[in-house]
Amino acid sequence: MPMQLTAEQQHILDGGKGEAFARIMKTLVMYGETFGAERMVPVTGKMGHLVTSFGLSVMKPLYGLMNELIEAGALSRQPFSVDPRPLDKNVPANPLQNLFFKVMYSKQRDYDAQLRKLGIAKDNAYSCTCYMDEVGNIPQKGDVLSWAESSAVVYANSVLGARCNRNSGILELFGSILGWAPCFGLLTDEGRKATWVVQLKTTKQPEAQVLGSAIGMRVMEDVPYIKGLDAWIGTELTQDARDYLKDMGAASASNGAVGLYHVENLTPEARELGDALITQDARVYVIDDEELMRVKAGYPCIWKSETAAPKLCFVGCPHLSLRQLHTWTERLLKALQNVGRQKVAIPTVFTAAPGVLEAFEKTDDFAKLKNAGVVTSYICPLMYMNNPLCGKMPVITNSNKLRTYTSARYYESDEILQRICGEVRQV
Repeated sequence: MPMQLTAEQQHILDGGKGEAFARIMKTLVMYGETFGAERMVPVTGKMGHLVTSFGLSVMKPLYGLMNELIEAGALSRQPFSVDPRPLDKNVPANPLQNLFFKVMYSKQRDYDAQLRKLGIAKDNAYSCTCYMDEVGNIPQKGDVLSWAESSAVVYANSVLGARCNRNSGILELFGSILGWAPCFGLLTDEGRKATWVVQLKTTKQPEAQVLGSAIGMRVMEDVPYIKGLDAWIGTELTQDARDYLKDMGAASASNGAVGLYHVENLTPEARELGDALITQDARVYVIDDEELMRVKAGYPCIWKSETAAPKLCFVGCPHLSLRQLHTWTERLLKALQNVGRQKVAIPTVFTAAPGVLEAFEKTDDFAKLKNAGVVTSYICPLMYMNNPLCGKMPVITNSNKLRTYTSARYYESDEILQRICGEVRQV
């Protein structure tokens, strides 16, 4: 059925505000009708979030589109944040890798200038964790968003109770320009109901990244209602709980396509509606210790040599919170002391949002971490690993998202500590 438009929306579609706005509206209408949307709803969030942050030289159509929007005055109605930048001279790279980076991202400076003209919130608003206090893009419960970036969307939907579909790049910008989004999927009450019940029956707190991976690979794009997790991370959205859910959600969104999950007694809608969120025909997935071991054992190693010595370690995909930076620093220093080392044995990079790093650099832990040989950076590890010369390196990570999209090899956080401290010499 054709989407029912308001008089104002139809006026734009008919060219009343010019060709550029008409094409944007036509695109959103086609997008909505593809998924059965009958109408548009206002975008009520105060800020948008764009996924396309990288100035790849091969993306010429994108830059042409951005220029067209700017020239037509089709700018975002709301300020927006963007995913992380791909380059940082402080991150370890050899001369050939750096040369390739310059070629790959040769349009970065020009693209950053386009984003400023379109309405980016501030020069350092580049992070996949835009919802951190230090970044400031924090939607309220019930806000309708026009975002892309899978880990940010699943966090906003699940932990904050906002409403956003898993949009692709540019569609999210179009929603921010017009101020409307097609109403389907996770923007609707029915679309937010759980069609899976995940029963957690582990004997210890599961690693967030592995639990999210297991959920994502089983439920795919469906909505899970997770029972039993509150026994391990509590019934209040403390910073520790939010950090856990951030990492779990990112894994579920990348290893599957989860855009929303509910956690019994913890996430906003689960606390408010409880089992009423679960559909009558919901399927059940039981996760115990053995199931998590099975899932983790199934991760492939695509290094040229499985016994290669790691050349680099990334921690922070999605970006770390300020609390996580402090926690990692404390754990790392203790682990180094236990093995009698002053510095890490493997070049290691902790990534976080620019605003988070600015706050961290004002603390004593920053100097301690730097003295231990760890680099802090605002980059996207995925964009680093997309350099073919970097992708050939044996890189380790505790990020299931980074593992899924690149050649990086996954280890749980405790295992990562052992390796970067030199306790384990071979993988």
